[in-house]
Amino acid sequence: MGWSWRIGRIAGIDVFVHPTFLLLLAWVALAHFFAHNDLGEALYGLGFVLALFGIVVLHELGHALTARRYGVRTRDITLLPIGGVARLERIPEDPWQELAIAVAGPAVNVVMAVAIYLGLVLARGLSVSPPEAVIRVGGGLVQQLLWVNVMLVVFNMVPAFPMDGGRVLRALLAMRLDYVRATQMAASIGQVFALLFGLLGLFYNPFLIFIAVFVWLAGTQEAGLVLMRSALGDVPVMRAMITDFRALRPDDPLAQAVEHLLGGFQQDFPVVEDDRLVGVLTRNDLAAALGRHGPETRVGEVMRREFVTTDPREMLQTAFSRLQEDHCRTLPVVKDGRLLGLLTADNLAEVLMIQQALREGHRPDMFGGSRGTRPAWVRAGDQTNIL
Repeated sequence: MGWSWRIGRIAGIDVFVHPTFLLLLAWVALAHFFAHNDLGEALYGLGFVLALFGIVVLHELGHALTARRYGVRTRDITLLPIGGVARLERIPEDPWQELAIAVAGPAVNVVMAVAIYLGLVLARGLSVSPPEAVIRVGGGLVQQLLWVNVMLVVFNMVPAFPMDGGRVLRALLAMRLDYVRATQMAASIGQVFALLFGLLGLFYNPFLIFIAVFVWLAGTQEAGLVLMRSALGDVPVMRAMITDFRALRPDDPLAQAVEHLLGGFQQDFPVVEDDRLVGVLTRNDLAAALGRHGPETRVGEVMRREFVTTDPREMLQTAFSRLQEDHCRTLPVVKDGRLLGLLTADNLAEVLMIQQALREGHRPDMFGGSRGTRPAWVRAGDQTNIL
């Protein structure tokens, strides 16, 4: 969501809008204008879309506030043309809690639909209009918003992981199965629905194609992350860190870093002084400094003095979450200020490859990790709800 713009803050949660949302507004306004050749109709279309996404924000707040009740923080809410995305910082350990969070969004739409219906009934008189006249399709703005809420409930409860219905399905499966297996099954079912969305989009509504792509990619990505973190298990960083690496000193020239970069596999270099870590020189910072200052510039002048580290006793799943959150490629492994090793994304991929090979061959775990039905990493995961 790096290209999104922050438009406000609700209940302590930042709300962002993606630039493509503005394209949707422009398209709706132009479509209404050319269909009726009336500026008022264009403004009506814009108002309807804005009201629709106001409902979507309330839907996402339902997820976020329910998650908060279980101690789960919501990082932000982002509005996209296909709906809303609420990013939760972790997945609850209890499947019942995940179930409650998943159904909270559609429950908000149910409440709004009932409230709008009762309001329409009261406005027309309790005994004047039959229900079908109050909620007829194609009525005024308020009636359309009633149907928007109904359709959001129906659509979101489709078991297409990672949509709400898919998360409900995953939570129910996790009550009976291993969490990884439950996620893989939910993701596979979600891919089937993604194909159906894509086919329907080709013949009826092209918008469904975008939803199909999102469901397929997001479900596949999350299932892969679940598998990776489960394979990492409770493996400590010290069992997977790189101990054969190159370090620099603050007074080394950048030319020395270039020599190490071209002569080995490292991309980022720890900078040490008297055996203590004092900085990190990344590949991007090295390239930028070479262009601005030249190869004779000292490492200490361009190195990063603020950086993220990990402890050798920390679990790999926690370090993996830190790599993701801080968008860095390398974590120095430090104990009492002394540099012991490096942990990179490549390290974690290699651990995953070895663990997978051992499991397929029914060999014992050589990293000393444990296997449980509900892995401990769920306390530091990332959950995304759409629509």
